[in-house]
Amino acid sequence: MLTYDMEKRGATPIYFYLYKCIKSDIEKGVIKPNEKLPSKRSLAEHLKISVMTVQNAYMQLMSEGYIYSKTKSGYFAHSLEIPFTVIPNKNIAAIPRKNTSEGDKYFIDFRDNNINTDIFPFSVWSGVIRKVLGEYGGETLKKLPNAGVKKLREAIAGLLYRFRGMEVSPERIIIGAGTEYLYGLLVKLLGKDKIYAVEDPGYGKIAAVYKSEGVECRYIALDGYGLSSGELIKSDADIVHISPSHHFPTGIVMPAGRRREILGWAYSAPERYIIEDDYDSEFRFTGKPLPTMESIDTQGRVIYMNTFSKTISPSLRISYIVLPAELLERYNSSLGFYSCTVSGIEQYALAEFIDGGYFERHINRMRKAYKTKRDLIIKQIKDSPLGEKATILEEDSGLHFIIKLKTDLNDREIIGMVKVRGINISCLSQYGNRQEGMQNSMFIINYSGIDMDCMAKAVEILADTVNHP
Repeated sequence: MLTYDMEKRGATPIYFYLYKCIKSDIEKGVIKPNEKLPSKRSLAEHLKISVMTVQNAYMQLMSEGYIYSKTKSGYFAHSLEIPFTVIPNKNIAAIPRKNTSEGDKYFIDFRDNNINTDIFPFSVWSGVIRKVLGEYGGETLKKLPNAGVKKLREAIAGLLYRFRGMEVSPERIIIGAGTEYLYGLLVKLLGKDKIYAVEDPGYGKIAAVYKSEGVECRYIALDGYGLSSGELIKSDADIVHISPSHHFPTGIVMPAGRRREILGWAYSAPERYIIEDDYDSEFRFTGKPLPTMESIDTQGRVIYMNTFSKTISPSLRISYIVLPAELLERYNSSLGFYSCTVSGIEQYALAEFIDGGYFERHINRMRKAYKTKRDLIIKQIKDSPLGEKATILEEDSGLHFIIKLKTDLNDREIIGMVKVRGINISCLSQYGNRQEGMQNSMFIINYSGIDMDCMAKAVEILADTVNHP
């Protein structure tokens, strides 16, 4: 989705400022020839402006020949190139339709963060794979650049500009097979003699990977605004790994003031870096997305990281980091001998998927489907006997939310009682390194991959448990 800061327009009319932004992106090649522009309604909702404003901007662009329209298809950037057409074929797919596990003892699993594969455009992906094999052929089998295929890095750079407002050169992007691999790569780059700070509570695998690399970790508590900058300052840490756009498991979105405090911590001493883990920032349902820390970093201290495991599939092991210029030089000189860990076919396919506009359309469908699903789940909870004992927290971003239960039972008792009745669920206290055994009655609902047909029964069981005498 095209992202522009409308507050920078000054006295310029909104439609004319939007027109100039899009025109500039077309001229610079940020918006590629024949690339589909967002619909008037979706762009208006994204930028929080009126549909008429977008229409006026589009009409001005059309009159000057920068874009053209197709009946019932939308608006496209002008070009003489012939667009590639995908031939549907549901029999070919490089991504599995379902993740199943034989002998699974749970009828519903709120700990599982798998995606909903039913809405993935398999026919499009099939066509992309065929196009890659037909057009690139032997190129997909050759030794790859250590940072990844240039075409994919260029596609990701464009994606970051449109989705997150980041101006990133493709040379700064390093492709890797999953975030765990990239965590280890960063340790090699930044040094094992550094102290790494992680969020507490937090995603346990991050600290586990760092510790497996032989580095010392500090656990930094969270407050209502995310990772505590005061505790970070006292920790003697050199590196901090945070997820400011949507923290797991609390769901906190770090406000701008706290982000600047943590940037100030990084600037206050040499060789301090922030690893910004933006793992599911694409799924924000209300309000404008806050800018990434990388985009407001003025001294090259933020390493941006993201993955396609949430937006496409966990089985497509493609993640990436964006290195500051100084670290990129260090990477090339000390780690440039490392081979790229993602297959060429998958990299070229993902690049075509992005460049063809299919990824953004897929994200729009997913965002709409997940918002609908989340709303239905929350309604079921509120309309049931559980509703009187439940408070929903942090539901507006990402693919999980928190349900706080009013009960005299402790967390372990609730988990055990629902487990024997076929529900797998986790509580916030399980993710805290310094909060072991703490009762907070806050339970995590990962809803992206759950079967809605099982939800009513799950809510009934949770209500019975909470009301247990």
